[in-house]
Amino acid sequence: MSLYGRIFLLNAAVLILAAGLLLGPVTVSTPVLLGEAIVVVCGLVLMLVLNAALLRVGLAPLGRLRRAMATADLLKPGTRAEVTGRGEIADLTAAFNAMLDRLEAERATSSGRVLTAQEAERQRIARELHDEVGQTLTAVLLQLKHTADHAPEELRADLRQAQETTRAGLEEIRRIARRLRPGVLEELGLHSALRSLAGELSTPGLRVTTHLAPGAPALDPATELVVYRVAQEGLTNAARHAGAGHVALLLGPAPDGGTRLLVRDDGRGTGGAAEGAGIGGMRERALLVGAALRVGAGEKGGTEVRLDLPPAPTPTARPIPEPTPAAGPIPETTPAVRPIPAPAPTGRTASAPTAPLLAPPTPSPLPASPPPPTPGHER
Repeated sequence: MSLYGRIFLLNAAVLILAAGLLLGPVTVSTPVLLGEAIVVVCGLVLMLVLNAALLRVGLAPLGRLRRAMATADLLKPGTRAEVTGRGEIADLTAAFNAMLDRLEAERATSSGRVLTAQEAERQRIARELHDEVGQTLTAVLLQLKHTADHAPEELRADLRQAQETTRAGLEEIRRIARRLRPGVLEELGLHSALRSLAGELSTPGLRVTTHLAPGAPALDPATELVVYRVAQEGLTNAARHAGAGHVALLLGPAPDGGTRLLVRDDGRGTGGAAEGAGIGGMRERALLVGAALRVGAGEKGGTEVRLDLPPAPTPTARPIPEPTPAAGPIPETTPAVRPIPAPAPTGRTASAPTAPLLAPPTPSPLPASPPPPTPGHER
């Protein structure tokens, strides 16, 4: 039933009830008596209560749709409003769900393009830091060494200090370039890249342990990059904001056959704070590979970042087509007859001529007995 029909029937029911009261035994005197006024007021209250209850029931689907609209989040896909009944409200709810599907697909596509451009920009900056700034600092370091070797004794200490400062800056530039472009991920794989990342973020005040199960399913390069970036952001947040002393990095198979990444610390936790740009970036990366990301409190306190990757689709074997029989019988072919060329003379006694291969049989007399061998040429 349409929304217009529902409201019309609700109001009609209330008006019919009011007409029934007027046509009943209830009478109103010209000066209204107290008992009559009480009856009229009670009837009015009853009609208002009945109208409110019927309207609440009739407009309940709109309330559910409003709550679904208020809680919709494109970074947490899958939440849809329930479509119940038939009519305009059901059509409106279905249209809203279809709009969410379209927006989530467009958001995933645009996020993929943005993140692809971001990775390309990271690689460009890392390459320029390594090739331009790194080479310049290396040249400065060599010039300082040469100057320190030929400088007076009273200036050598300052030049050595300038050398150490330049060397520290060069190492920092290389570290930033490695974090911008994880070359170890491309060269040695995901496990080695995660161990290297944990080693870089380990400090005397923060202990990072890794547990990488060997039975995890194989991942494609794009998924490995998502796992690496999520682990990098989780470890960085734990080191900068959590105040933790220990962080555990775990990667292994999930119960549903997929892959699970866990970054768990013993810090102060999120404390109900709003999600920042870092967690939003992790959610967008997870959407690119169809993964589910959860950021919340751990079982023993602290913060837990969990990334659940779906299982890889099983490739279906294509049936091998049977050979189609050729139309008609296969014609017989006669092998070509190739005569064997006569050997070149070698100075020895010539042997009897050899008959050609596959020569057609011809009637011939009985062969004569072979001539006696020539001395010196017996076989």
